[in-house]
Amino acid sequence: MKEKLIATTKGAMVSVLPIAAVICVLSVTVAPIPVGTLAIFLFGTLLLILGMGLFILGVDMFLVRLGEDIGATMLSSRKTVLIAISSFVMGLVITVAEPALQVQARLVPGIPDAVLIFTVSAGVGLFLLVGVFRTLLRVPLSTLLIISYTIIMIVSFFVPENFVAIAFDSGGVTTGPVTVPFIMAMGLGLTSVRSDKDAKQDSFGLVALGSIGPIMAVMILGLLYKPDSVIPEMEIIPEIIMSRDVLLEFYKEIPTSIYDVVMAMWPILAALLIFQLITRRYQKGQMLRILIGFVYTFIGLSLFFEGVNVGYIPVGQYIGNYITTSSYRWLLIPLGAIIGYFIVASEPAIHVLKKQIEEISDGGVPANVVMRYLSIGTAIALAISMLRALTGISLYWFLIPGYIAAILLSLRAPKIFTGIAFDSGGVITGPMISTFLLPFSMGVCLDPAKIATDAFGMVAMIAMTPLITLQIMGLVYKKRLSEAKHIDFTKDEFVEYD
Repeated sequence: MKEKLIATTKGAMVSVLPIAAVICVLSVTVAPIPVGTLAIFLFGTLLLILGMGLFILGVDMFLVRLGEDIGATMLSSRKTVLIAISSFVMGLVITVAEPALQVQARLVPGIPDAVLIFTVSAGVGLFLLVGVFRTLLRVPLSTLLIISYTIIMIVSFFVPENFVAIAFDSGGVTTGPVTVPFIMAMGLGLTSVRSDKDAKQDSFGLVALGSIGPIMAVMILGLLYKPDSVIPEMEIIPEIIMSRDVLLEFYKEIPTSIYDVVMAMWPILAALLIFQLITRRYQKGQMLRILIGFVYTFIGLSLFFEGVNVGYIPVGQYIGNYITTSSYRWLLIPLGAIIGYFIVASEPAIHVLKKQIEEISDGGVPANVVMRYLSIGTAIALAISMLRALTGISLYWFLIPGYIAAILLSLRAPKIFTGIAFDSGGVITGPMISTFLLPFSMGVCLDPAKIATDAFGMVAMIAMTPLITLQIMGLVYKKRLSEAKHIDFTKDEFVEYD
């Protein structure tokens, strides 16, 4: 166990240090940060690394195991009503437990946190149900994606402009460090009892469909709900005079961080206990290991959110605002691309995706190459988001052609790459995106009244670009393998022939 913890912590360090280094360079060049604020950021980075290491270890012992077993048990029951109810309830519960959603709810102006959280969670629950039955009925993922995004685009023209960007952003932040491991493991569990050739490929896609539900749900909320205000409160940079003031800032946040994680994790713990009472699936030793994994996950998330809430949100907003009001504000576009390229690796859930890709493809799809394409896509997305925040260009000019391109690519790319691509769009938009990049984008917007339209939408852009870049990777990969190894991709299978 000690060796695994050291390994996960080293992996977290490799993931987080590049983005921390970029911010440190900015702090001594184009965006000088007060020394006390920089100290808060650095201490927050330390907590983030420790938290991510514990989280990754705990997820493998707790959430992944529970998700796989619930998925396999649901499918084995063969009871349609039970499967439907279980899918919706688990989608609802697991999303309420998503800390990244809690972060977004605090940042979204004019909508009570509870209203937005329940709306988004209901959307995930409904589309998780759709995803489960897609797996059971073996409906092509591309078919559901075409239908769903066509409906979304049509409905969006009737929704108030302030809600459009928030709706698309909601589809990204719901799939974070709690939701993704559970849903992806649930997909593996659902397909583990199938022996057909498409079973492995169909394990992907649940996260993609789970990301669609919140978009539709928030758009419907936009048709019914009329907020009183759309101007968010800006974060206040804490004043640091003495070195101990750094620790005091984190100390003051401890109750909030623990409360947020308790509210996030208790529904999952309750699901575990209910599942065990009904099925008696785990022996005492297995149950003890799972509970230890729960403790690791709890401590890891607490440290992670303590770090990002205190150390990253204020710094992100400060840097964005400082550069925007300077004479070299044009640097925001290339700077956004650089930050976007490195920040992907610091998302906790991305490591879960990498592991599943390697397992499902038996090493046939290199996870490191997938990461490179994800980083490129995020870099492009954040550069475009900075351009939007500076100029006010409508989100539609990018989302509509982007999703059309993604859907067209899904008709040609191998199924496994389509599933990975659409799942990745949700996976990379986790707490680091919500707690650093969204405040960064809000700081770029000088007019607070336009934050809802110009700053929000960044998460949507980041969630969209992997749909294109990874499916392009799939087409390239398909061409190279078919030429080099004579692989038959006519049925979207990795099958060699002479």
